[in-house]
This record gives sequence, C-alpha cells and structure tokens, in this order.
Amino acid sequence: MGILDIDTRSLLLVVVLVGLGFLGLNTVLRAVAVRKFSRKNGCSPPPARTDWSGGMSTLLEILEASRNNYFLVLLRTWHHQYGNTFRTRVAGRTWDFDLGYRNKALSPLLGQGIFASDGSIWEHSRALIRPNFVRNQVADVELYENHVAKLIQHIPRDGSPVDMQELFFRMTLDSATEFLFGESVNSLDDGRVSPTNFAEDFNVSQIGLAVRIRMGPLTPFHFDRLFWKATADARGYVNRFVEQAVEFRKATDNKVLSEKAGQYVFLHELSKRTLDKKELTDQLLNILLAGRDTTAGLLSITFHQLARHPEVWNKLQQEVQNLNGLKPSFEYLKSMKYLSGVINETLRLYPSVPFNMRTANKDTYLPVGGGVDGKSPIFIPKGQEVMYEVYGMHRLTEFYGPDAPEFRPERWETLKPGWAYIPFNSGPQICIGQQFALTETGYSIVRIMQEFKGIKNRDPEPFQEWVTLTLASKHGTKVVLNPA
Repeated sequence: MGILDIDTRSLLLVVVLVGLGFLGLNTVLRAVAVRKFSRKNGCSPPPARTDWSGGMSTLLEILEASRNNYFLVLLRTWHHQYGNTFRTRVAGRTWDFDLGYRNKALSPLLGQGIFASDGSIWEHSRALIRPNFVRNQVADVELYENHVAKLIQHIPRDGSPVDMQELFFRMTLDSATEFLFGESVNSLDDGRVSPTNFAEDFNVSQIGLAVRIRMGPLTPFHFDRLFWKATADARGYVNRFVEQAVEFRKATDNKVLSEKAGQYVFLHELSKRTLDKKELTDQLLNILLAGRDTTAGLLSITFHQLARHPEVWNKLQQEVQNLNGLKPSFEYLKSMKYLSGVINETLRLYPSVPFNMRTANKDTYLPVGGGVDGKSPIFIPKGQEVMYEVYGMHRLTEFYGPDAPEFRPERWETLKPGWAYIPFNSGPQICIGQQFALTETGYSIVRIMQEFKGIKNRDPEPFQEWVTLTLASKHGTKVVLNPA
C-alpha cells in the first residue's frame, strides 16, 4: 500500500507538472503570436485607466452610475480623461466582432431575431425583413394619423401639464402593433392594454434584458421571476397573432393572405416567406422593440428640447404653418428642412441607442486609438469586448464645432458629418426601419404643432438619462401646450 501511495502521488505530481508546462508553453506561444500580430499591423497599446483593485472599483463605479442614471455622463468623463480611443471606426472590420454573451442575454424575449443574432442568422433575418420596409409602407401616413389624433385628444387644452413621454410610448405601441399585427393594442383608448396588459409585460421584460446585459457573463444567474413571467406573457401575446396568420396561410395553400380593407400587415407579408412560428414571433418582437421604443424616446426628447428652446419652437412653427392646416404627406415631410434639422439635432445629442458593444470573435485590431497620440492601431484579442459610444462621439467638437454640446438645429443647414453621425448605424448594418421611425416622428411633431401654438416647460429638472435598451428621459417630458 505504501508503494502504491507513493506511485499515485508521483503520478499526480507528474500530471500537474506536465499541465503547468503546457499552460506555460501556451502562454509563451500566445504572447509571441500577439506580438507578431501587433507588429504586423503596427499596433500600440491604448491609454490605460489605472485600477489597483483589479477592475472591481471600475465595476462598482459603472453600477453606481447606471443605478443613478448618469452612466452616459461617466463615459463622457472617461473620454475627456483618456481620449477618444474607439472614436469613429466601428465599421471596416465589422465581421471580426459579434454580440458575444449578449445573444443569450437578449434571447428570452428577442429569440434569434435581427437585433439578437450574428453572422448568417443575422443576414437571413435582414433579408427576411427588409422587403417589408419599402417606400409604399413607410409613406403611408394614414397609419400614423389615426394614432396621433388619439394622442392629441389626451393633451389638456386648459393649461394643465402633461407628460408627453408617457403618451408617446403608448402611441408608438399602438401604431407599431397595428403595422405589425394588423390589430392595435389601442393603449390610448382607455390608458391600459386589455386583456393581456401587454404594454406592462413588454416594459418589464425590456428592463430585465437591460439588467441581463449589464450582468455580462453572469447572465445565467439572472433569476428574476417577474421578468420571466412578463417575457412569457409578452411572447404569448404575439404568438397568438402568429398562430392565426400561419394557420390561415396553410389553409389557403399559400395563396395571397387577404388584407383587412386593403391594409398592409407586416406579419401577413412575413408569413409569405416563412411559416416557422418561433422565427415569426422572434422577428415581430425585435421590430416592435425598435418601432415603439426608439420612436417614443426620440419624440419625447425632441419635445423636451423644444420646451427649453422657444426660439426653435417658433422657427419650426413658421415652417409648419406653411401647410395652412393641411396634413403633411410623406413627400412634404421630406421637404421640411428645419424639421429635419430639429430631428437630426435631437438624435445627435440624444441618440436612441447611445452606446453599443461587440465582442471580438478572433484576434483583430482597431485602426486608431493606440500610442501616445492615439493614432496607432490597437490590438484586440479574441473574446475582448469593445464598446463604441455614439453619445460621446456625437458631441466631439472636432466634428461639430465649439458649440457641440448645445442644441442648435441650424448647424444641419451646412453640416455633413459622415461617419461622425450614426444614430441608426451605417454601412451594411444601417437600421432598416430608419425611415419608418423618422417619418412617424416628423409626422407626429407636425400634427401636434398644428393643434398647439405654444409650449412651456413644466419640469425643473435638467435632462437625465433613462437607459434600458434605448434612451429616454428619466423625468419624462412634462410640458404645457397652448391650443392654436
């Protein structure tokens, strides 16, 4: 027994030593490979943020900022201290990066939809969805009119304050569900969604997704029962429409799905290309997220700014009055230069998705940000997460001048920022619903301004971020609107 014990211990020692040897050899080989890759591509290390706690103090700082709604301010502070390391070059090496752990973080609600997938799955999603955002559908302003008219009815005409942000989130939910399902949840009718309370489920699920993203690799330990119930209920609500569309499609041997009174329905068109119920539900929820939240946040913050800049309101009113009370067509909206400047300026200072993250799926590099002058490439190892901050880039004085932090729509009369302005991304990954969001936003602004001649701010608080998956105002948009 004694000899056997000695032999066993010796064998274990040999195994440990061999393992350590392989680990050491792998570390050396990896270091050599990194050095070779960096030298080949001229990479230099970026400015470093010293954290003697091994990253814990930075993590706590981020969590504190997120909890108290000043995370974007914290990012701007770091950029001022350490430079614009990841400035404008997200594109160019796009396919070296993917969503990483965020696929799993987003999947409970969004499945493998267009905003929660990479590579071939993303390409398939985009090809599936893109034909549904052609000009004919985007230009149908009657879809927006029905819901804007309901919203206008909710605005007090007696000088009482109203939170426009709450109304905008309800309105865009109504218009998005009608566009997607052919049936609106009509949350503006009585202030609630019956019988499923879909709006509340959708909100709770989104907040949970934001938490899961911040948890990073710890996402599997997210055990919020309220989140899981709300997510299941939200998907169940959408799946009801999917079931109806698929069963009808099968029953009619793939003939053209009849459309209610000639109405365009996104789901009906999508079901011509696939009858996979999960895929249909995934894509609908992805588009609903974009169709409701980005537009509602953009409208809310636009009115937040208009209430604090009466000179902009008055100038925009002059452009609106050129319509002489007529409802704007899609073509007329495109011709309204100052309206476009107001929307662009809002998206510049308050982009709907203020930052984004990608994970390197192989050893790669960013073309700028390294070295003392910040102009050398930076080596990015496989698995490294990289954040690009649109919110900060849109405020850089080198692109927008010394008054970059100011809300001044007139700058867009001559400004051509190129890749320095990417509220909807750009290049091959540009948002396919961009024109839908901009058209609904522009139409809603014009119709409200036709009904109300003046606006007054009724919120003493400065703008404070409310970031879930998109950006809105923490304190809402509390204003008084004076009837025309």
